[in-house]
Amino acid sequence: MRILFLGDVMGRAGRAAITNRLAQLKTDWRVDFAVVNGENATSGSGLSGAHAKTLLDGGADCITLGDHAFDQKDMLQFIETEPRIIRPLNFSAQAPGKGARLFDVKGRKILVAQALGQVFMKRPFADPFSALEAALKQLGGQAAARIVDFHAEATSEKMAMGHFLDGRASLVVGTHTHVPTADAMILPGGTGYLTDAGMCGDYNSVIGMEKREPLRRFLTGMPKERFTPAAGDATLSGALIETGADGKATSITPIREGGRLQTSTP
Repeated sequence: MRILFLGDVMGRAGRAAITNRLAQLKTDWRVDFAVVNGENATSGSGLSGAHAKTLLDGGADCITLGDHAFDQKDMLQFIETEPRIIRPLNFSAQAPGKGARLFDVKGRKILVAQALGQVFMKRPFADPFSALEAALKQLGGQAAARIVDFHAEATSEKMAMGHFLDGRASLVVGTHTHVPTADAMILPGGTGYLTDAGMCGDYNSVIGMEKREPLRRFLTGMPKERFTPAAGDATLSGALIETGADGKATSITPIREGGRLQTSTP
């Protein structure tokens, strides 16, 4: 199977890139299933129901979230009505929605699961390692491919998760930092791995935000104004993996399409 994973959609520019380019890329690259992290699609913080529909209509087969999962309050209700949206497994025992789900794709099943890291994150979350292990044990045996979005800050924690799930997940990909890493690889057990997918947004920015206010805060140490998502031409950033009959990755290709970052396309 050919599975495309795209990192955090950032504001209007990121949404427009999904709407304008994803469907055609899926056709051009023969993508069977596309996972999009929608964590920052609405004003850079969370995802509204209306913008979730925009991403799904644009070609996303599944949307993952993150630590800002419910910053947009209507997502508390919307996620219960839309099974294609996944929130982190270890977010809260009381959180609505699900953190792992099976999707039917051309007669086969794909498992998508997400967890939040603990290192350097502002709020304490439950252990992501045991949460993901439990999800894979419960649902992984039914799936032809198993995709894990690990929404975390520390590169060390992301790498540890990749090795922890090596041979059990088809792909372990990090999200959250908005900076794409250059370490796409297949681990010894057959798991495709990328420390961070980067963002789908305007890279002429400070991790997706207009530069003026972040620069002012760094220079003065004084918060004042709200951050505003940068609105220039967005790059779609992530990875394309191909899996074999055993569900293990046979290839992983970094994706940097459009905007200011470019790699060769699949």
